Amino acid sequence: MLTKKQISEIKEHLNRAQNPLFFFDNDQDGLCSFLLLQRFIQRGKGVAVKLTPLNKNYFRKINELNPDYVFILDVPTVDKNFWEEIEKINLPVVWIDHHKIDKKEIPEFVDYYNPLFNKNKTNEPVTALCDQITNRKQDLWIGVAGCISDKFFPEFYSDFKKQYPDLGIDSKDAFEIFYGSQIGKISKIFGSGLKDRTTNVIKMLNYLTKVQTPYEVLEESEKNYFMHKRFKEINEKYKKFLEKAKLNVDESNLLFFKYAGDTSMSADLANGLKFSFPEKIIVVAYVKESKINVSVRGENIRDVVLKVIGNLEGARGGGHKNAVGVQIKVKDLDEFKKRLEKLIKNK
Repeated sequence: MLTKKQISEIKEHLNRAQNPLFFFDNDQDGLCSFLLLQRFIQRGKGVAVKLTPLNKNYFRKINELNPDYVFILDVPTVDKNFWEEIEKINLPVVWIDHHKIDKKEIPEFVDYYNPLFNKNKTNEPVTALCDQITNRKQDLWIGVAGCISDKFFPEFYSDFKKQYPDLGIDSKDAFEIFYGSQIGKISKIFGSGLKDRTTNVIKMLNYLTKVQTPYEVLEESEKNYFMHKRFKEINEKYKKFLEKAKLNVDESNLLFFKYAGDTSMSADLANGLKFSFPEKIIVVAYVKESKINVSVRGENIRDVVLKVIGNLEGARGGGHKNAVGVQIKVKDLDEFKKRLEKLIKNK
């Protein structure tokens, strides 16, 4: 968790920011982190970072919105060319994250907060860190929605359950809550909303910064019709691919599934398959043009996967100890699978 000093510093930054711009990772943890901070100060715009690293292509949003502060939430990597543009205009930056990173990648002018760098190292989602900062009872449901999507059971879940007993279940397993409760459905609605076209993502952000209760999100209305429509579309595709992936289950400890289409949902499918087959290493590969996005889930799998892609041309990746995302070229997928199978076998 963050220290009291770190919380105080971040609050000072938030109070100073009169027109902040929040760049957040394009998943529920990133979205909920943004919502908690924006609703806390009632100011600022949010931009989902769909492709990492955060690079100078996103700088157009700074030119467009003319912020006095930039907050980066749950984004694991930032390109040097983005920092160069920021430094030119002397814009203050606060970066809150929970990914493993080399300190050399953090410019001196950036105020960086990551509990992995604290004396008592922890690795909770950025949503949990933002809940620490804001500590707003009325936004507990947003905190839970972000945490459970990242397979993290927050300590404030019991307070949430007292407030909304019908939205949770009696479990301390984050994925059981995610897949088996109404707050889990809300989290899924958030995730599918981020997969919509930009105009609808902006509509969703505007709606969620003002909504008062989780029931307003759950109940379809004129204000959130577009979110429910997208959720139904994405959920239908997700179920279809999930059933298809389950056909690949065999006696080995690796479940490998490749798919294509107009929507990337490899992380969602990898999580769903890991929930159904917790003993297996899950690999989901999404093919788009000449590149493949791969989501891998497994115990201590991060170092194994990074070793696999080590000398593959143009390959990059990162993530957490048990959940990794990588990008490789289509021509390298067979080699990736072959190397992974070999390393898993010798593990």
